[in-house]
Amino acid sequence: MGKKILVILGQPQRHSYGAALAQAYAAGAKEAGAEVQELYLGDLKFDPLATSSLAHLAELEPDLVCAQESIKWADHLVFVYPIWWGTIPALLKGFIERVFLPGFAVKFRENSPWWDKLLTGRSARLIVTLNTPSFYYRWVFGRPGHNTMKKTILEFCGIKPVRITEVGPIKNSTDAKRKKWLAQVRALGAGCA
Repeated sequence: MGKKILVILGQPQRHSYGAALAQAYAAGAKEAGAEVQELYLGDLKFDPLATSSLAHLAELEPDLVCAQESIKWADHLVFVYPIWWGTIPALLKGFIERVFLPGFAVKFRENSPWWDKLLTGRSARLIVTLNTPSFYYRWVFGRPGHNTMKKTILEFCGIKPVRITEVGPIKNSTDAKRKKWLAQVRALGAGCA
């Protein structure tokens, strides 16, 4: 039996180039024998601002309870999203703040600065679209979106390795280039199964 892979589209638009990339990855993984679930954050019904602090957690909406079950089920998480204003979309950040909770993703130790990572045993791939050239995003901006997702969210919860695939610049790209990127992402999915 192949890997259990959860593909998460981390932007509100279901009909977008990011969605096409998510579908390409899922198709490649399925063809190679993986079990695949797909999660479109724009389709979920939840309030990304419902929790004001870790001390006052709001009850999870049914869609978020299902999302947690899917994350627990998966061996490998694939997040597909654009970089907007240098970092991850607000919808993805709101989803993470509501789903990756203490008791689910981490456990903070009493009277200690340390924590237990509750999502160990999983790996992740970030498929990230950019309008900024990759070298500029890395050397001028310092890759803030990548650092946020990889280091301060996923690895913080025990998910590793976290690999990053950049796609772009999307702006002014040709149809031929976009088809090539879709084929590359499909091959990534097949290689992960």
